[in-house]
Amino acid sequence: MNLILLSKSDFINDTDVVLTDRRFQHILQVHKSQIDDNLTIGLLDNQIGIGTVKKINDQSITLSTTFSQPPPKPLPITLIIALPRPKMIKRILQTCASMGAKKIYFINSYRVEKSYWQTPLLQPEKINEQLILGLEQAKDTVLPEVILKKRFKPFIEDELPNICKNTLSLVAHPNTKTPCPHFVDEATTLVIGPEGGFISYEVEKINQAGCRSIHIGDRILRVETAVPVLLGKLFD
Repeated sequence: MNLILLSKSDFINDTDVVLTDRRFQHILQVHKSQIDDNLTIGLLDNQIGIGTVKKINDQSITLSTTFSQPPPKPLPITLIIALPRPKMIKRILQTCASMGAKKIYFINSYRVEKSYWQTPLLQPEKINEQLILGLEQAKDTVLPEVILKKRFKPFIEDELPNICKNTLSLVAHPNTKTPCPHFVDEATTLVIGPEGGFISYEVEKINQAGCRSIHIGDRILRVETAVPVLLGKLFD
């Protein structure tokens, strides 16, 4: 936890917060903070600053807060990812948040099993837990938006063309000759398939919606690995 992320509900007055949850335990056990120590803090969807330890007891810690810095600049990307296996969802959400993606769609595809959509990890509170872990790692405060789309064809035909409009629009697909572009400095839409990739019909529909097929090399990567590799190549 490189940043202690606060919400408005943590405040007991205009400047002081009291923490009793995992953040309190982390400050004690990892930072080993004492009275008057300073910690990097951030207010959710707001600025970054300094929290000074005012009081510690067995149940809570009190910090005095000041905020003075904006959060890191977000990546200019909309990510559209075929819903991965549940055990991968946590890592993908944390990675997306850490790397600065602020809009993420999970979509259906032929190779996405129906049972994946039933996982409790797609409940809003569970999604936010993972996003917050990613923000804490990267010293960011702006919570990404996650949107679930369970029907492939209506989304690709009715919504994707508008999402792609005025953006560099790409779909990662191994069976293509065009490599992933580098050093992108414009709004980008990136579609990433499931384990095993999109089927040909799906790639064709995504291409028709305005996305150009690109690859990242000869190796076939897991989705959780492909996400940071693609973001790194595009915006390094």
